[in-house]
Amino acid sequence: MSLTTALNNAQAIFNNTGTQSSVVSNNIANANNANYSRRQAVVTTNMAGAQVVQIARSSEPALQKAYLSSASSDSAQQLLLNAYSNLQSATLGGNDNEIAPATYLSAFQDAMQNYAGSPSNATAAQSAINAAQSLATSLNNATTAVQSARTDADKQISSDVDTLNSLLKQFQTANDAVKSATTTAGPTSSALADAMDQRDSILNQISKIVGVTTVTRGNNDMALYTTSGTTLFETIPRSVTFQPTGTYTADTTGNSVYIDGVALTPGQGANTTAQGTLQAALQIRDDVAPTYQKQLDEIARGLVTTFAETDKTNPSSPVMATGLFTYSGATTWSSGTGPSSATVITGLAGSIKLNSDAVANPTLVRDGGINGANYITNPSYDSTNPSKPLDSGYSTQLDAYITAMNAKADFDGSAGSSTNASLMDYSASSIGWLEGQRSTATTAGENTSAALSRSSGAYSNATGVNLDEELTLMMDIEQSYKAGTKILNTVNEMLQSVLDIVR
Repeated sequence: MSLTTALNNAQAIFNNTGTQSSVVSNNIANANNANYSRRQAVVTTNMAGAQVVQIARSSEPALQKAYLSSASSDSAQQLLLNAYSNLQSATLGGNDNEIAPATYLSAFQDAMQNYAGSPSNATAAQSAINAAQSLATSLNNATTAVQSARTDADKQISSDVDTLNSLLKQFQTANDAVKSATTTAGPTSSALADAMDQRDSILNQISKIVGVTTVTRGNNDMALYTTSGTTLFETIPRSVTFQPTGTYTADTTGNSVYIDGVALTPGQGANTTAQGTLQAALQIRDDVAPTYQKQLDEIARGLVTTFAETDKTNPSSPVMATGLFTYSGATTWSSGTGPSSATVITGLAGSIKLNSDAVANPTLVRDGGINGANYITNPSYDSTNPSKPLDSGYSTQLDAYITAMNAKADFDGSAGSSTNASLMDYSASSIGWLEGQRSTATTAGENTSAALSRSSGAYSNATGVNLDEELTLMMDIEQSYKAGTKILNTVNEMLQSVLDIVR
C-alpha cells in the first residue's frame, strides 16, 4: 500500500466517522422525541474505498398503519367515554343516583302513598305536590344537561374541523418539502429525513381527529384518505366544512360534517366504530344524547298520561286533559292519541311542569277537577250544589294513580329501552341503560388504550432511538476514528523517516 493510499484511507475514515458521529449524536439528542425516527449512516465499500452513501431513516409502514388506526380508535373511544361519564354525573349524580329522575319518581310515589293513607291531611297533600315539583324539576334539569352535552359535542366538532383544515394545510407544506428533498437533496443530507419526520408528526395529529389511510406514490408523495375512502389530501388539501349550531334544544338537528363534499358518518355503539374524535362527537350529538333524551321524554309522557284527567260527561268517547303534570302547548286528546299513544313527544321532559291549579289547591289531585267540574271524581260532588263540601276521606283516585304508576304501559321503542313496562320500571331501566353504556364504553376504552400502547411501543421500538444501541455504536465509531488516527500517525512517521534520510 502506498503512502498516498494510506492517507486516502485515513481521510475516508475521518469523513465517515464524522458523518456517523453526527448522525448518532442527533439520534441521542432526539431519544425522547416521539416524532423522530432513527437515522443511520449507511457505509458502502467500493473501488474508492468505504464511504457513507446515504442517511437512511427508519421506516415501518405496517407498524405505522397499525399505530395510526389505534390512535384513531382510542381518541374516539375516550371522547365517547367522557361524554357518558358527564351525562351520568349531570343527570344521575353519584353512586346512589341521588339526582336521577327515577329517584325523585320513587320519592313522589312514597309521598302519594302517604297522601292516599291520609287523604284529609293537608300536610301530606302539600308533600305530594312538593315531591311532584322536584320530579318535574329533575326532568327539566336532565334535559338541560343532555342538550348541554349536544352543544359541547357541536363545539368539539367545530374545533376539530378548524384544526383538521389547519393540519391539512400544514401537511401540504410538509409533503411538498419531502418531494423537494427527495429530488434535490444529496444522499447524505438529513433534509429528507427531517421533512418526513415533520410530515409524520402532522399525520399523527390528523389520525386523532379522523381515521386516515395513506398511499405513498412516486417521489415520496403521499395521499390521504379517510377510512371510508373519502379523499382528505391528494396534491392539495380537500375542504372539510361544518356549520356550527349555537344552542341545542331537544328538537334541534345538528349539521353534518362534509369532507370533500361527502358527509361524515357518526360512530355506532358504546364500543364505538368511530375513528377519530370527529365521528365520536357526531355520535354523541346525534345518537347518544338524543336517545337518552327520548327516554327522559317517555318518562315525562308516562307521568302526563298517568295523572291525566278524563271528562266524565262523555264516557262513550272520553276526552282527556293534563292533570297534575302538564306541559307547554298541551291540549285535550282522545284515548290512544296524543300523549296516550306510545310515541315520543320530543322535548316533553324539558317543558313538563305542575298544573298551577293543583299547586294552588293540592286537594284537586285527590278529588279531580283540575280542568273543571266535568273532571271531578270525588263521588260526593253535587253539580246542583257545587259549594257542597267534598268527601275529605276520598282516596280512590289517589290509589288509582299509585296503581297506574306500577301498571305496565307501552313506550316508544326508538328510545332504546323497554317497550312495555311500568313507569317505575321504565325510569329505573333508563338508569340501567346509561350505566350499561358507560360500563361498555369503559371496558372498550381500556382495550383501545392498551392497543394504542402496544402499537405505539412496537412502532417506537422499530423506528425510535435506543440509547444503549446508540452509545454502543458511538464507541465503535470512536474505535474507527482511533484506527484512522493510527494510520495517519504511521504515515507521518514514515514520511518523517524519508525526510530524515534525504537530509
